[in-house]
Amino acid sequence: MAGVNTARTASAPGEEPAPAIPGDGLGGTGPFDGNGSLDEPAESADTAAFGDPAAAEVRLPNRPESARTARRLVRSVLLTRWGLPEALAEDTVLLVSELVGNAVRHTGAQSLGLRLRRQRGRIRVEVRDPSRGLPCLLPVHELDVSGRGLFLVDHLSDRWGVDLLPLGKTTWFELRAEEP
Repeated sequence: MAGVNTARTASAPGEEPAPAIPGDGLGGTGPFDGNGSLDEPAESADTAAFGDPAAAEVRLPNRPESARTARRLVRSVLLTRWGLPEALAEDTVLLVSELVGNAVRHTGAQSLGLRLRRQRGRIRVEVRDPSRGLPCLLPVHELDVSGRGLFLVDHLSDRWGVDLLPLGKTTWFELRAEEP
């Protein structure tokens, strides 16, 4: 799939960007225990602890373990709640892991926001952080051991981009999601 890298100041047509909130701009609460692995059936515990990313933005701490939590939350919504195909869930989980990992590594944020949206045959995953620094799509070489995150997002998503906000940015991607 061909991705589109767009740095924008508004969301998709007809959508407003997430509102800016004073402080870290992310709001929300929830404990983070960092336990579990991708293979554990911990989705309901994650939803109870963090909230439902399909209903509202959930807040994740700026820790490497947040990528795992984001993967489980996204997988749970796509497979259990929305009944979407496993292959779509696998791609989405990989890409959300890359966006959360980039935000943890590069933004210095105290927390990150995660949100899922489903509209008109597509899903959209958004990761919000208080940094206004734009992510860079770098060339990837065969022996590189890091720096492949946005390359994967660019190649696996149908569209991706960055919405600049008064207090940060939202990095997002979209994938086609045919109705079951």
